[in-house]
Amino acid sequence: MDKHRSCGGLVSVVVAAAMIACAFVARAADFDTGPVMLVAKPALQGDQLYHSTILIVKPMGDDQHIGFIVNKPTPVTLGRLFPDHEPSQKVTEPVYLGGPVSTEVLFALVQSPESPSDRSMQITPDLYAVVDRVSVDDIIEKESDHARFYAGLVLWQPGELRTEIDRGFWYVLDADSSLVLRKSTDGMWEELLERSRRNARRVRASAPGSHHYAHLN
Repeated sequence: MDKHRSCGGLVSVVVAAAMIACAFVARAADFDTGPVMLVAKPALQGDQLYHSTILIVKPMGDDQHIGFIVNKPTPVTLGRLFPDHEPSQKVTEPVYLGGPVSTEVLFALVQSPESPSDRSMQITPDLYAVVDRVSVDDIIEKESDHARFYAGLVLWQPGELRTEIDRGFWYVLDADSSLVLRKSTDGMWEELLERSRRNARRVRASAPGSHHYAHLN
Protein backbone atom coordinates (compact mmCIF):
# COMPACT_ATOMS: atom_id res chain seq x y z
CA MET A 1 0.00 0.00 0.00
CA ASP A 2 1.09 3.59 -0.53
CA LYS A 3 2.37 5.56 2.42
CA HIS A 4 -0.10 7.97 4.01
CA ARG A 5 -0.07 10.21 7.07
CA SER A 6 -1.23 8.51 10.25
CA CYS A 7 -3.41 10.03 12.94
CA GLY A 8 -0.32 10.80 14.99
CA GLY A 9 1.08 13.14 12.31
CA LEU A 10 -1.26 16.09 12.98
CA VAL A 11 -0.17 19.60 14.00
CA SER A 12 1.28 19.57 17.51
CA VAL A 13 -0.97 22.33 18.89
CA VAL A 14 -3.82 19.82 19.19
CA VAL A 15 -1.84 16.59 19.48
CA ALA A 16 -3.54 15.45 22.67
CA ALA A 17 -7.08 15.94 21.36
CA ALA A 18 -6.23 14.51 17.95
CA MET A 19 -4.64 11.37 19.38
CA ILE A 20 -7.67 10.73 21.58
CA ALA A 21 -10.04 11.16 18.64
CA CYS A 22 -7.96 9.05 16.24
CA ALA A 23 -7.55 6.23 18.73
CA PHE A 24 -11.27 6.21 19.50
CA VAL A 25 -12.31 6.18 15.83
CA ALA A 26 -9.89 3.38 14.98
CA ARG A 27 -11.00 1.26 17.89
CA ALA A 28 -14.68 2.15 18.16
CA ALA A 29 -15.09 -1.48 17.24
CA ASP A 30 -12.23 -3.36 18.90
CA PHE A 31 -10.33 -5.27 16.23
CA ASP A 32 -8.17 -6.89 18.94
CA THR A 33 -10.93 -8.73 20.75
CA GLY A 34 -13.69 -9.48 18.27
CA PRO A 35 -14.77 -9.42 14.62
CA VAL A 36 -15.02 -6.08 12.82
CA MET A 37 -15.76 -4.61 9.43
CA LEU A 38 -12.99 -2.63 7.73
CA VAL A 39 -13.97 0.18 5.39
CA ALA A 40 -11.25 1.35 3.01
CA LYS A 41 -10.59 5.06 3.32
CA PRO A 42 -10.28 7.19 0.18
CA ALA A 43 -6.52 7.23 0.82
CA LEU A 44 -6.51 3.69 -0.62
CA GLN A 45 -8.10 4.70 -3.91
CA GLY A 46 -4.77 4.20 -5.67
CA ASP A 47 -4.44 0.64 -4.41
CA GLN A 48 -5.49 -1.78 -7.13
CA LEU A 49 -6.80 -4.47 -4.79
CA TYR A 50 -8.12 -2.69 -1.70
CA HIS A 51 -9.67 0.51 -3.06
CA SER A 52 -13.38 0.85 -2.22
CA THR A 53 -13.40 -2.42 -0.28
CA ILE A 54 -15.25 -3.72 2.74
CA LEU A 55 -13.72 -6.57 4.75
CA ILE A 56 -14.97 -8.84 7.52
CA VAL A 57 -12.07 -9.48 9.90
CA LYS A 58 -11.45 -11.74 12.87
CA PRO A 59 -8.54 -11.57 15.34
CA MET A 60 -6.54 -14.80 15.58
CA GLY A 61 -4.46 -14.02 18.68
CA ASP A 62 -0.92 -12.67 18.97
CA ASP A 63 -2.05 -9.52 17.09
CA GLN A 64 -2.73 -11.52 13.91
CA HIS A 65 -5.91 -11.25 11.85
CA ILE A 66 -7.74 -13.08 9.08
CA GLY A 67 -10.37 -11.60 6.79
CA PHE A 68 -12.31 -11.64 3.55
CA ILE A 69 -13.10 -8.86 1.11
CA VAL A 70 -16.89 -8.98 0.87
CA ASN A 71 -17.74 -6.60 -2.00
CA LYS A 72 -15.62 -7.75 -4.96
CA PRO A 73 -17.68 -10.16 -7.10
CA THR A 74 -15.81 -11.79 -9.97
CA PRO A 75 -17.20 -12.70 -13.41
CA VAL A 76 -16.76 -16.39 -12.48
CA THR A 77 -19.46 -18.71 -11.10
CA LEU A 78 -19.18 -22.08 -9.40
CA GLY A 79 -20.71 -23.66 -12.47
CA ARG A 80 -17.90 -22.34 -14.60
CA LEU A 81 -15.27 -23.50 -12.11
CA PHE A 82 -16.80 -26.97 -11.76
CA PRO A 83 -18.63 -27.75 -15.03
CA ASP A 84 -19.07 -31.43 -14.15
CA HIS A 85 -20.50 -30.79 -10.67
CA GLU A 86 -24.28 -30.55 -10.89
CA PRO A 87 -24.87 -28.73 -7.54
CA SER A 88 -22.43 -26.01 -8.62
CA GLN A 89 -24.51 -25.36 -11.73
CA LYS A 90 -27.44 -24.36 -9.52
CA VAL A 91 -25.50 -21.59 -7.72
CA THR A 92 -26.04 -18.50 -9.87
CA GLU A 93 -24.20 -16.01 -7.64
CA PRO A 94 -20.66 -15.12 -8.66
CA VAL A 95 -17.61 -16.25 -6.74
CA TYR A 96 -16.15 -13.30 -4.81
CA LEU A 97 -12.51 -12.33 -4.51
CA GLY A 98 -11.79 -12.81 -0.81
CA GLY A 99 -8.19 -11.61 -0.88
CA PRO A 100 -4.73 -12.10 -2.36
CA VAL A 101 -3.73 -15.14 -0.27
CA SER A 102 -4.53 -18.65 -1.58
CA THR A 103 -6.65 -17.41 -4.48
CA GLU A 104 -6.59 -20.95 -5.87
CA VAL A 105 -8.57 -22.11 -2.81
CA LEU A 106 -12.34 -21.78 -2.49
CA PHE A 107 -13.74 -20.72 0.89
CA ALA A 108 -17.34 -20.37 2.05
CA LEU A 109 -18.88 -17.91 4.47
CA VAL A 110 -22.05 -19.44 5.88
CA GLN A 111 -24.79 -17.75 7.88
CA SER A 112 -25.91 -20.28 10.46
CA PRO A 113 -26.81 -20.38 14.17
CA GLU A 114 -24.37 -23.26 14.64
CA SER A 115 -21.16 -24.49 13.09
CA PRO A 116 -21.79 -26.04 9.65
CA SER A 117 -18.77 -28.34 9.90
CA ASP A 118 -16.14 -29.62 12.31
CA ARG A 119 -13.50 -27.54 10.56
CA SER A 120 -15.30 -24.22 10.29
CA MET A 121 -14.19 -21.03 12.03
CA GLN A 122 -16.71 -18.83 13.80
CA ILE A 123 -16.46 -15.17 12.79
CA THR A 124 -19.63 -13.73 14.36
CA PRO A 125 -22.30 -15.51 16.42
CA ASP A 126 -24.12 -16.43 13.19
CA LEU A 127 -21.36 -16.40 10.56
CA TYR A 128 -18.80 -19.15 9.92
CA ALA A 129 -15.89 -19.51 7.53
CA VAL A 130 -15.58 -22.97 6.01
CA VAL A 131 -12.04 -23.59 4.85
CA ASP A 132 -11.58 -27.25 3.91
CA ARG A 133 -12.50 -28.63 0.49
CA VAL A 134 -14.78 -31.45 1.64
CA SER A 135 -16.86 -29.14 3.82
CA VAL A 136 -17.06 -26.47 1.11
CA ASP A 137 -18.36 -29.13 -1.30
CA ASP A 138 -20.97 -30.07 1.28
CA ILE A 139 -22.03 -26.42 1.63
CA ILE A 140 -22.40 -26.14 -2.15
CA GLU A 141 -24.61 -29.21 -2.20
CA LYS A 142 -26.75 -28.53 0.89
CA GLU A 143 -26.55 -24.89 2.11
CA SER A 144 -25.67 -22.67 -0.83
CA ASP A 145 -28.74 -20.48 -0.16
CA HIS A 146 -27.13 -19.36 3.11
CA ALA A 147 -23.55 -19.08 1.87
CA ARG A 148 -21.23 -17.06 -0.30
CA PHE A 149 -18.10 -18.43 -1.90
CA TYR A 150 -14.72 -16.71 -2.02
CA ALA A 151 -11.46 -17.26 -3.83
CA GLY A 152 -8.65 -16.31 -1.49
CA LEU A 153 -8.51 -14.44 1.80
CA VAL A 154 -6.50 -11.76 3.62
CA LEU A 155 -3.95 -12.49 6.33
CA TRP A 156 -2.24 -9.96 8.58
CA GLN A 157 0.93 -10.93 10.42
CA PRO A 158 1.45 -9.71 14.02
CA GLY A 159 0.93 -5.96 14.22
CA GLU A 160 0.25 -5.42 10.50
CA LEU A 161 -3.42 -4.49 10.80
CA ARG A 162 -2.73 -2.21 13.75
CA THR A 163 -0.11 -0.40 11.65
CA GLU A 164 -2.50 -0.04 8.70
CA ILE A 165 -5.21 1.45 10.90
CA ASP A 166 -2.79 3.82 12.60
CA ARG A 167 -1.57 4.97 9.18
CA GLY A 168 -5.11 5.86 8.18
CA PHE A 169 -5.98 3.11 5.71
CA TRP A 170 -9.18 1.83 7.34
CA TYR A 171 -12.27 2.85 9.24
CA VAL A 172 -13.37 0.20 11.75
CA LEU A 173 -17.02 -0.70 12.34
CA ASP A 174 -18.81 -3.41 14.30
CA ALA A 175 -19.12 -6.66 12.38
CA ASP A 176 -22.47 -7.21 10.65
CA SER A 177 -23.03 -10.63 9.11
CA SER A 178 -26.07 -9.40 7.16
CA LEU A 179 -23.78 -7.15 5.13
CA VAL A 180 -21.54 -10.06 4.21
CA LEU A 181 -24.34 -11.98 2.50
CA ARG A 182 -26.29 -9.01 1.18
CA LYS A 183 -27.77 -9.93 -2.20
CA SER A 184 -26.02 -7.09 -3.99
CA THR A 185 -22.89 -5.33 -2.74
CA ASP A 186 -23.34 -2.41 -5.16
CA GLY A 187 -23.04 0.85 -3.23
CA MET A 188 -21.98 -0.89 0.00
CA TRP A 189 -18.64 0.90 0.20
CA GLU A 190 -20.22 4.33 -0.27
CA GLU A 191 -22.86 3.52 2.35
CA LEU A 192 -20.38 2.37 4.99
CA LEU A 193 -17.91 5.13 4.17
CA GLU A 194 -20.57 7.72 4.95
CA ARG A 195 -21.54 5.86 8.12
CA SER A 196 -17.88 5.79 9.19
CA ARG A 197 -17.46 9.50 8.50
CA ARG A 198 -20.53 10.32 10.58
CA ASN A 199 -19.09 8.27 13.45
CA ALA A 200 -15.75 10.07 13.09
CA ARG A 201 -17.44 13.49 13.14
CA ARG A 202 -19.34 12.60 16.31
CA VAL A 203 -16.13 11.46 17.99
CA ARG A 204 -14.24 14.58 16.96
CA ALA A 205 -17.08 16.81 18.17
CA SER A 206 -16.97 15.19 21.62
CA ALA A 207 -13.16 15.05 21.92
CA PRO A 208 -11.30 17.51 24.20
CA GLY A 209 -10.23 20.56 22.22
CA SER A 210 -12.60 19.66 19.38
CA HIS A 211 -13.05 23.34 18.41
CA HIS A 212 -9.37 23.40 17.45
CA TYR A 213 -9.30 19.92 15.94
CA ALA A 214 -12.19 20.68 13.60
CA HIS A 215 -10.10 23.21 11.67
CA LEU A 216 -7.62 20.51 10.66
CA ASN A 217 -10.09 18.19 8.89
